[in-house]
Amino acid sequence: MKLHRFYVPNDVEELKHDFWLHDPNILNQWRRVLRFREGQEVVLFDGAGEDRLYKIAEITEREAHMQLVTEMKRQTPKKDIYLFWSLLKKDKNDWVLQKCTELGVSHFVPILADRSEKSGFNLVRAQKIVIEAAEQCGRSDIPNTREPINIETVFEEFEDRVQLIVCEQGEGDQIADTDSLGILVGPEGGWSESEKKLFSAKNIQTLGLHDFTLRAETASVAAAHKLAIAFSPN
Repeated sequence: MKLHRFYVPNDVEELKHDFWLHDPNILNQWRRVLRFREGQEVVLFDGAGEDRLYKIAEITEREAHMQLVTEMKRQTPKKDIYLFWSLLKKDKNDWVLQKCTELGVSHFVPILADRSEKSGFNLVRAQKIVIEAAEQCGRSDIPNTREPINIETVFEEFEDRVQLIVCEQGEGDQIADTDSLGILVGPEGGWSESEKKLFSAKNIQTLGLHDFTLRAETASVAAAHKLAIAFSPN
């Protein structure tokens, strides 16, 4: 039987050996959607400590009595990967957040490029999407998300602590294996001339994705996958 996983923020509940869970959203899902009953086992994680298998000893509308069964092995990304992607239209941003969480991106930083298709970003919705993706894929940590920033701010904040890489069509540079990598993915219309000049002035390396032209959301996923595969342990 598949074990369901649920994120319990460590500022809400402490995952003790024996405790009462009071999160109304989780309780509603357990009772009304999944129809959980006493004796059901679930995995709880807080994004920082161990994943733990619990048994539901008692459940009501307002609380559930959780009893620890066993500790479980944590699964976290091997690299600290930042995704700087130009905001996209409609639900394409949701797709990027979901799939790149599954592929191991640790930090989502939406950017407002010169040719970005939109400027609005629902941070609360984004955080919900990455939490659900982490729960479903078996990941033990929750990626960070933030409000959009412009290209200049990317360099001001991250240039000295993250190796920044620009995604390009065709061949790219040889990327060194470092602890923190930042992927820059442009909008559907491509980078503007001023942005290209900035990348050139900063001597930013390029990551070649494919011989064909990829959609922006596809490029984000392809880049995350390529780095995850390139720097995964043998």
